[in-house]
Amino acid sequence: MAGQFEAIGGGGAAVALDEVEISILRSLAVQLLELIGPGEEPVEGEDPLAALFTNGPSEPPSDPALARLFPEAYTGPDVTDQTDELQAASAEFRRFTENDLRSRKRTDVLCVVRTLDELTVGGEGGAVLKLTADECHNWLGALNDLRITIGTRLDVSDDDESDDLYHLPDDDPRKPMVMAYLWLGALQETLVETLMPDA
Repeated sequence: MAGQFEAIGGGGAAVALDEVEISILRSLAVQLLELIGPGEEPVEGEDPLAALFTNGPSEPPSDPALARLFPEAYTGPDVTDQTDELQAASAEFRRFTENDLRSRKRTDVLCVVRTLDELTVGGEGGAVLKLTADECHNWLGALNDLRITIGTRLDVSDDDESDDLYHLPDDDPRKPMVMAYLWLGALQETLVETLMPDA
């Protein structure tokens, strides 16, 4: 089980983590929470139902990592020039969806922090993290968002998922981030495998 998720009863998963891995995961999760931003606190006395219909931002984030986490609705390889009509449609879509998306991402990352904080590190400096089926889905979302964020900071594209990342010299300043990026990818892959029904 060391270093990879394995299926456990009830649709959950477990992974053995050492103290350093727990610390790195928690630190990355907290940094992602800070990047995503705090949740919107309802105004005291405000109708909670009305708060559900609060409009979000209409402009895309300026931070490249946030722009990847909260992408434009009407862009992509087939859209070479965003017309005024597409920009208006993207702004409208963002206004009605970004708050919910941001809330879901925050919930996912908070689950990572909470489950790590609940671990009791043993005498050998490690612990086994056991997740319920719901927590597995939260972790999957958070691991994906962490990889997107780190990948954006490293300027990694889909084409860069090659040997280049594995063969950086030790003195390359990107090496620790690349190692975290690759490790998170391996964790994510094994977690996905535990959630797939047997073929």
